[in-house]
Amino acid sequence: MKNKVVLFSLACATALSADAIKSIEYKDVNKISPQILNETLNMQVGDELDENKLNEALIKLYQYGYFDDIQVINERGNLKLIFTEKPSIASVEIKGYKTRSEDIDNLKTVLKLKKGSMYTEKKVKEAKDKLLSMLESEGFINSVVETEIEKINEQSLKLTFNVNKGDEIIIKKANYHGSDNLEQDDFDLVTANKEIEFASWWFGQNDGEVKIDQLKYDARRINDLYFEKGYLDAQVKEPFLDIDFASNQANLDFFITEGNRYTTNDIKIYLDSSIVDLATIYPELELIVGNSFNIKKLRADQDYIKTQVADKGYAFADVRFDLKKDEANSKVDVIFNVIPGKKVYINDVKIAGNARTLDRVVRRDVYLAPGDLYNLTDFRDSTKKLKRSSYFENVVIEEKRIADDKMDIVVRVTEAATGSIMLGGGYGSYDKVMVSGSVSDKNIFGSGLSLGISADISANSSDFTLSLKNPAINDSNYNGEVEIHNSDVDIDRDYYDSTISTKGFSVSLGRQLVRDLYAGAKYKLDFVSEDYDYDDDFKTTYDAQDDTFKETHKLYENTEYVSSSITPYLNFDNTDDFYNPREGVKAGTSLEYAGVGGDSKYYKSSSYAKYFYSLEDLTELDWILRLKTQMKILVDNGQINQGDSLYLGGAKSLRGYSSYAFPTSTDGYKINPYKQMWANSVEMSFPLIPSAKMRWGLFYDYGMIGEDSFSEIKRSGTGALLEWISPMGPLQLIFAHALDAEAGDDTSSFEFSLGSSF
Repeated sequence: MKNKVVLFSLACATALSADAIKSIEYKDVNKISPQILNETLNMQVGDELDENKLNEALIKLYQYGYFDDIQVINERGNLKLIFTEKPSIASVEIKGYKTRSEDIDNLKTVLKLKKGSMYTEKKVKEAKDKLLSMLESEGFINSVVETEIEKINEQSLKLTFNVNKGDEIIIKKANYHGSDNLEQDDFDLVTANKEIEFASWWFGQNDGEVKIDQLKYDARRINDLYFEKGYLDAQVKEPFLDIDFASNQANLDFFITEGNRYTTNDIKIYLDSSIVDLATIYPELELIVGNSFNIKKLRADQDYIKTQVADKGYAFADVRFDLKKDEANSKVDVIFNVIPGKKVYINDVKIAGNARTLDRVVRRDVYLAPGDLYNLTDFRDSTKKLKRSSYFENVVIEEKRIADDKMDIVVRVTEAATGSIMLGGGYGSYDKVMVSGSVSDKNIFGSGLSLGISADISANSSDFTLSLKNPAINDSNYNGEVEIHNSDVDIDRDYYDSTISTKGFSVSLGRQLVRDLYAGAKYKLDFVSEDYDYDDDFKTTYDAQDDTFKETHKLYENTEYVSSSITPYLNFDNTDDFYNPREGVKAGTSLEYAGVGGDSKYYKSSSYAKYFYSLEDLTELDWILRLKTQMKILVDNGQINQGDSLYLGGAKSLRGYSSYAFPTSTDGYKINPYKQMWANSVEMSFPLIPSAKMRWGLFYDYGMIGEDSFSEIKRSGTGALLEWISPMGPLQLIFAHALDAEAGDDTSSFEFSLGSSF
């Protein structure tokens, strides 16, 4: 193109006189401003027309990539440049590949073809090649992509990609030649390309689909697996894929040389003891002398050593390792050499992306401040703390080195929609139609304050709550909350119905003791009314004095009392996200003492623990294991009312059974309060639509409750759930099945949960 422009300008030079320029006119140009055109031309009215400058200007104008042609006309000093602009892409369609609109939009972004972008043959060819590459990486061989260009007008066109997916190749057999010590199941844990298994459509079974783009990495993954098992001499060649296009099946062959398995003989760390006492490091290493060598543990030890040094301010510490193999005895010495560099101090903490949230609200959750000595643990924990705040969808903290001993911390946040108006509903076999609604903001005016009004109404219960919470009073380590609540719970039994109405408020004050550990106390005052309506008009009782049976008329019973309690608590939370944690622990314990005035007099001990573990490092899949246990014990200290009883059932304790399903009565008499409860859950969460923050999961719940022991009533349930972190907050649809329900149990096959998760 450059040569073409030069020849054109020289050919027309004879038609251009050396007269002074009287005027300059640009025609049919919209994509470049007149100012840029004048700067590029580098001549103005009154100047002598310079053919060299004109030639250079034409070359630059073509290089902008906006024009198919440029004509130059000189009419006695009146210079006119006429442009033919390249058309813009008015719309892009991709047919035959993806079906969901979200997937297609993401695909257009990957292909760098957006509405309004400039059309060029090169850009279309690159997009076509990218599509073919993506299809091949997904296992579709011999795919075809055809393009259609429809001219809408002189300035725009419509671009259509017609995708004809090729044949999907299935791995019928995967061979691991030379693998005497590891088996196929071991390789399946790390490789992307696997042999098809029986009932491949079933959950967890290998479908055998070829992933071409992952083949080159599978050999390295197998090699790394051998290093984890201690085979330091292992070699894995690039795999060979033998495809039978007649059947669209393939054999996959890996060629492996295992070598000997090495034992860790000795571990040495070369580090200035004035920085970190080595005696504190050696006991924490995962590699153990005398055990098989493991490259994964070696890398973990490398990171641990770096963290210990970086926590002393050496932000740019370099930890290198060397392996000295004794091949004759299959032993290896591990040597760590630590180069600490200089101590680094924080120059400034910069906040970006917080259009609404105040800077101070962000800064109080960053454990590093200007003038502080760098600390790697503080750096990592700051990210987790900000993600747990629920104010942000994403948090990235960057280190910006500005000198050998100084750095800036740049906190980049993507704000979440903290204000919400929610309205939803659901259906359960016990609660029937359920309606939930709330108006809340977890970050009022960006201040970090949380205000919420909520209502949950069903056929058997209603709950209204107003709360105000400050997670950091005056940006200190103290937090507080005020709550006003009003609830009614109807418990429908075979022989009687009861209603427990509660009106009251609570005030709590807490403090962060150390990182991730909080302590505090809550005072609660409730005015409770219990109403009992018996289905039978008469009840037969035995009079021991008269040795007779008597029928007593009893239709209604009412009890009113006041419960005044104070509850000290201790909570721990080091999870990495508020809505969807992938790692960490949440745990808490509290002891409620009722008897600070009022009528109820008891002790209630409550403890819970939740554990989150991502399987991505093991499986390269975004699977999350969740475990939960909770235990409550009620101790009589003078008076326990029915409303103080422990209950089991519902989305928060035992799915598959309705809320307040246990205890239950089948003989028509009001039962005593239950005092011991233990509930457990195991859940596996899988991605569904990551771009929409939707996941699905499978769960199993097991619970026990009793008046005098945990094991008086034992039930379990299982099922599946859908999760969505919606703009209105977390939402769950729970489809459950009671595994061991007995006659009279209140079961629930569907629950609708808003505002809470696992």
